[in-house]
Amino acid sequence: MKSTPCEILRTVPTSMRQIALLTLLLAANATQGNNLDDVITHGFADNNGVKIHYVSAGRGPLVVMIHGFPDFWYTWRKQMAVLRSEYQVVALDQRGYNLSDKPQGVAAYASHQLVADVAAAVKANGHNKATIVGHDWGGWVAWDFASTHPEMTEHLVVLNVPHRNGFLRELSNNPKQRANSAYAQRFKEGRAHDQDILFGKPMTVETLAAWVSEPQARQRYETAFRRSDFTAMLNFYKANYPDLPEAGAPVTSTFPTLNMPVLIFHGLKDYALLADGLNHTWDWIGADLTLVTTPNAAHFVHHDASALVTTTLQWWLRARTQDR
Repeated sequence: MKSTPCEILRTVPTSMRQIALLTLLLAANATQGNNLDDVITHGFADNNGVKIHYVSAGRGPLVVMIHGFPDFWYTWRKQMAVLRSEYQVVALDQRGYNLSDKPQGVAAYASHQLVADVAAAVKANGHNKATIVGHDWGGWVAWDFASTHPEMTEHLVVLNVPHRNGFLRELSNNPKQRANSAYAQRFKEGRAHDQDILFGKPMTVETLAAWVSEPQARQRYETAFRRSDFTAMLNFYKANYPDLPEAGAPVTSTFPTLNMPVLIFHGLKDYALLADGLNHTWDWIGADLTLVTTPNAAHFVHHDASALVTTTLQWWLRARTQDR
């Protein structure tokens, strides 16, 4: 008969029990992450006839997670596996991706539509407000959601997307950011079937999933991208990414001061959105701001530094929800 983990732990010398217990907890977390499919439920939110697919796990205060390009809800699997023990974690497929609807036309992907998708997901899950978490285009949407729906934003967490004011400043004044934004201008001008549209390569299921390093995860990404609309992916850029301003042009913004706690993660190896855009973010936040940078992560910081992102997000939220 096999021994249970607790029975095994009793045989460990007292001086080693803390290490053994920590190892067991880490193994449990890893197993939990592998079995996430067993505990999630699927649902759809309705935004004026556009169905937005999401997965949900756990119970408690609501955390809504929004992916970027090219991605889908599964990008948050490691964070969901941990946070679901204390929160209801809802991860969206943005419109155009995977199982969500794919409306036609650039206008359907304007920021206010993407924000409305998030609001619909919050309400579909029976809540009036949530912690909003976003990466890449999901981060852009998260900034806009907090700006236009502060009453629905409990906390704001953004990964590798500077505040709009900081990004526009760098796009105008930083030659490196101007040069490194060329890919986005190409996305704005090009079409999904152009043979060099994706950093000199065609946009295919395989090229879109090439950034995913885990073989099993890559298979899931390829399945999700087969269900996705490549034109819709580019429409995010066409509808929202700013045109390249004249070098040194003054930056004007009507982005309001945000008065909820904000947590920002940024991988410093991100070449698309440079960390210089983070400077003076504190000037546009009226509540506490926590800024976490990591030198060895690139644009997908929640993959490249998943443990740092997950544990930091966990304690940051605990510190702000412990009295609820």
